[in-house]
Amino acid sequence: MKIVLMEPLGISQETLSALSEKLTAEGHTFTAYDTVTTDTQELIERAGDAEVLIIANHPLPGDVIRADENLKMISVAFVGIDHVDVEACKEKGVLISNTGGYCNDAVAELAVGLTLDCLRNITAGDASVQAGGGKAGLQGHELAGKTVGIVGTGAIGCRTAEIFKVFGCKLIGYSRSEKPQAKELGIEYMSLKDVMAKADIVSVHTPLTPETRGLIGAEEIGAMKQGGILINTSRGPVVDTDALAAALKEGRIKAGTDVFEKDPPLPEDHPLLDVPNLVCTPHVGFDTRESIDRRAEMVFENITEWMNGTPVRKML
Repeated sequence: MKIVLMEPLGISQETLSALSEKLTAEGHTFTAYDTVTTDTQELIERAGDAEVLIIANHPLPGDVIRADENLKMISVAFVGIDHVDVEACKEKGVLISNTGGYCNDAVAELAVGLTLDCLRNITAGDASVQAGGGKAGLQGHELAGKTVGIVGTGAIGCRTAEIFKVFGCKLIGYSRSEKPQAKELGIEYMSLKDVMAKADIVSVHTPLTPETRGLIGAEEIGAMKQGGILINTSRGPVVDTDALAAALKEGRIKAGTDVFEKDPPLPEDHPLLDVPNLVCTPHVGFDTRESIDRRAEMVFENITEWMNGTPVRKML
């Protein structure tokens, strides 16, 4: 079979060679591109007549999928598949596998890190020291004893809750379906409205779907406690950007976000630039050395298992 890596995976050449050699040793061909392109025609040329495509987090348009007459499987080095034209895959009967679980620890740890920054003014403290200042106005709060609301209790949400629990936090949560694992952790399920109103810290971990777009809007943010903290390491559009910016400017809440409508650099007029009470990171939640290597291993495992007739992490 022809296998094409459409964009770099962020791993060393040695690691890529070791993973791909397992396939080429069985007679399959493997082609890897080490640059990113969003040009549809160039993507069509890269795909050619491959049976298997590997992509990361850049869009794979329907025109590319339809142009590859031999395409049978797409191995996605990402948790979400909203950047793949799923309808085109359904039309052609193309299987999609993702790498769900590769960054559970990475994202959960960043969510807690952003929370600690908001509570203890870490970024603000660094800026004060660098500017020749001191600790005036930087008194913080402890995480221990706080009520944390987990919105979306999937694998990452539960891992985040597990870490918060170690800090001595009370756990409440909201999700479309109640998970046994979440209940075992001590998460008390309730309505989204109640989670937003009762939590000191709300950490968002839902996928981006038509139902979750704008899930956390002006009404939900308005229900938060004075001085509450909103953390978003899921997808930018899950939280209403304008509503969040307004609440931050009013000083009603603090927030930490790793995600936006599009990855940074942000346009100069973006609502979340130059607002107070906000800590930002440029979509790095998933990006640790350990998680990226793990992701690559899972991508190739997906292909091998599919070839063996036992596809894993099947999304479509």
